[in-house]
Parts: sequence; structure tokens; C-alpha cells
Amino acid sequence: MLEGHDIVCISSIDWDFIWQGHQQIMATLAERGNGVLFIENTGVRRPRLADLGRLRHRLSNWLKSTKGFRKERENLYVFSPMILPFPYSRLARLVNRLILMRAIRRWMRATGFSRPLVWTFLPTALALDLLLELDPELSVYYCIDDFASSSVQARKIREAEERTFRAVDLVFVTSEKLRARAAGFNERVHLFPFGVDYAKFETARKTDGPEPHDLSGLPRPIIGYVGGIHQWVDQRLLAEAARRLPEASFVLVGPVQTDVTAMADCSNVRLLGGRAHRDVPRYMKAFDVAIIPYRLSDYTAHVYPTKLNEYLAMGLPVVATDLAEIRRFNADHGSIVAIASDSQGFADSIRAALPKASPEETARRIDVARENSWDSRIARMSDLIEARLAARRQSEGNWEETLRALYRRTRRRVIGAVATVGAVYLLLFYTPLAWFAAAPLDASAPPVPADAIVVLGSGVGESGRGDQSYEERVQRAVDLYRAGRAPRIVFSSGWGWTFMEAEVMRAL
Repeated sequence: MLEGHDIVCISSIDWDFIWQGHQQIMATLAERGNGVLFIENTGVRRPRLADLGRLRHRLSNWLKSTKGFRKERENLYVFSPMILPFPYSRLARLVNRLILMRAIRRWMRATGFSRPLVWTFLPTALALDLLLELDPELSVYYCIDDFASSSVQARKIREAEERTFRAVDLVFVTSEKLRARAAGFNERVHLFPFGVDYAKFETARKTDGPEPHDLSGLPRPIIGYVGGIHQWVDQRLLAEAARRLPEASFVLVGPVQTDVTAMADCSNVRLLGGRAHRDVPRYMKAFDVAIIPYRLSDYTAHVYPTKLNEYLAMGLPVVATDLAEIRRFNADHGSIVAIASDSQGFADSIRAALPKASPEETARRIDVARENSWDSRIARMSDLIEARLAARRQSEGNWEETLRALYRRTRRRVIGAVATVGAVYLLLFYTPLAWFAAAPLDASAPPVPADAIVVLGSGVGESGRGDQSYEERVQRAVDLYRAGRAPRIVFSSGWGWTFMEAEVMRAL
């Protein structure tokens, strides 16, 4: 595993948010002696009214810290930046880049951080700016979501993400669909679904103790879910399954992040809210069946549920909707998860999973979770990073070839720029392209009888010669007058050159 490096993590979530791979990876690397700066989420969309609580929490963290920086644990520091909340504004991006880089560089000088590894979970233009300006020894993008399909605003992220894929040294992804997409931009793409802190869940599974107080007394069986109650949770499916299993208690442990009125009239559905990460295994231990009730969409087609291996580490039977990554997981591990495509099938699968499993079935689930532990995941990631670092150092050692390559690259860029400028010049000045492009602006109509003909001064005439513009229009007006189109001509000057126009009028 990586040791002795300085690492800057650009996270897509805050440190205090639901514990996920972001915190787990960086906490593990910090435990192994790496210095870690964890930069909290800088945003993929404009804030909404529902985000006020998160914004207050960010402000509170900043005020309690030293200029936004705080030491969270040994070797691990968290930065809660205060920036302009407009991720797709060019001006805001420029201002935010200056704010962030100034703060990060000062912190690096204060702590002795030197040329770090940069590990980003966020593919925004601002995150890419930070990655490039930090001049990392090596860069990693861990692509865990299809951000572009998560919301209408976030669709603007696609171009920045493609640039991020190309810019980094290594790409890690959590699903096959994400790998297929990333492979179009980078040849060093590796599949690493989120894992499980196996040792912690094993300890909880083997430790006797009272179940959480808010679960005691609930009717059995308990059908449990752990995670955010967000827009991707299929509330309609959950409500219908709860009605089909009135004797069961459906318990959802996690912060409510969306409207939950679809489940409001289900008396056997309990929303317990968020719980500390250290307490999550105790809640899971009290479940009889664990569920992953996600809606099917473009977004969830790329999702590998973090909680899957946590459920299995507790030996629980798991029922899930028909997600692509669940199907792939079953293909790898022998149909260990029950999959249902509708509420009836979901309820039937839960009912089928309720009888107590044999010791062999429980042990098989635990073994699968052990294979997918975070320790093994991070160790394999570390091997790839070390190998890439070694290859880079070897290539940097051959300075003559590196210098030649830099000159070749610069020469290609200069030739490309000159060719582009030349092509644009030829198109604009030696082809009719500009006239074709301006054709929609050319409006004309046949002259009709009127009360007066008005001649406007200044501007450019139809010949394109500025010195003859007014004279051209005067001549046109005279022709129309002689043809009987109007009984009078009115001259109007847009400039102060009245003497020149007076001469024209006198000549008429």
C-alpha cells in the first residue's frame, strides 16, 4: 500500500457526509503514513433552498477551523472552502480558482507538503484547474458516478469530465458502463467497485450487545435499508412492497434528501434519519433482510451500491432492483443477490429470504464481502499507482529523449496553430463563406408609393466603401423620387458632418 506520499483529494462529498469510499480510502492512506488533504465538495450545480442546511454546516466548519483547514485525524486534514456557488460561470470559476489555489499553496507551505499525488472524485472544470495547477507527481480520477445524468444542471459537466479523463495518469471506475465510457479517452482505466471496511463489520457481527433502542419493540421481521433517502430510491416500489408485507417493519436508516410523501401513509415504514457511521453495523445486525430499492434510470445504470458488501459482511440476505451492476455482481459471485423487477417480485423475494439461512449460505455471503474489502481494493490501487510512478520516473531519467519529445510536441502545436489561423484567414477573405453566413441578414422588398423618402447619413453603403455611403443612398432616393414613388425627400444626418451633406443637397 502507498506510504510516505503527500496526497491532495478533491472530493465530491463533504467529510461529514454519509461515510463512503471517499473517506474510507483517504482515512486508510492516512493511517499508512501518507499526508492527506481532503478538499470538500466544491459543487456540480447551483445551490437550492434545500441546500441551506449544508451551506450552514460548511460555514460553521470554516468558522471553527483555521482559514477553512482543520486536522481531522493523524496525517489527515480537511479543507472546507468558501467559494462562489456558480460552477458553470467562467467568471466565478476564475475567482474560485484564485481563492482555492492561494489557500492551498499557503497551507502546503505551512505543513511542508511537496509535489503531491492528486486524487479527484470530482470532474468539474474547477477541479481540473486545481489538478493541473498543483503540478502533481501523479494524478488519479476515481469516477464513481455518471454525474451528467444526475441532474439537468450537471449535464454541463460532460465536457470537463472528458478533459479530466484525458488529463490524468490513471482512471479508476466503479462500474462496467463507466469503464466503457472512460476507455474512449484514456487507455489506463481500471475497475474498482466500492468495497467494505470488512474488519469493522466483522467485529460488529461477532460482538454481542443490545440492538439500537429505536429498533427494539418493532414488529419482526425487519426489512432494512441504509443510505441516503434520495431521488433514486424507488419510494413507490417500497410503499407497495410494505403494503404486501403488513406484518414486516421496513426501516430506512439515512438522511432524508427528497420528498417522502409517497411513503407517508405506510404505517410499517420507519424513517430513522442519519446515524453515525460507527453505529451502522449495529443497525444492520438487527435486520432480517437488507434491500437496495433503487429506481432504474440512466444514472443508476452506472451505480455500484456501496452498501451491498456491507450487507453481505453482516451475513444478510439482500434483495435489490434490477440494476446493471447487481447483475454483474451476481455473474461474478453466483447469484448471491435476489433481483426483482416490480413491487410484487420485490415482496416475494423478501418473503423468500426470511427463513433463517444455513451456516453455509451465511458463510458464503461473508466470504464474498471479504473478497471485496477496502484493504484489498486500496492495495491493488496502490500497486497501479506505484507502477505508474516508477514508469514516469524512469522516463524522466532519460532527459534527452524527454527534451526531444517536448520539442516535437511544441513543434506540432505551433504547426497546428499556424495552419488553423491560415485556414481561417483563407475562408474569411478568399471564399464567399462570409457572404453565405450573412445571407439571412439581407432583407429587401420592392418599393411602394409613400409620403416621403428618408435618406440616413453615415454608415457604409452597398458598395462597401465608407466614403461613398451617403452619396449612394442620395442617388437611390433621387431615382425613386423621379419614378414618382414619393413627393418629397427628407435628409437625416447621424453625424455632425452637416457641411458635406449641405453640399450634396445644394448640388441636387
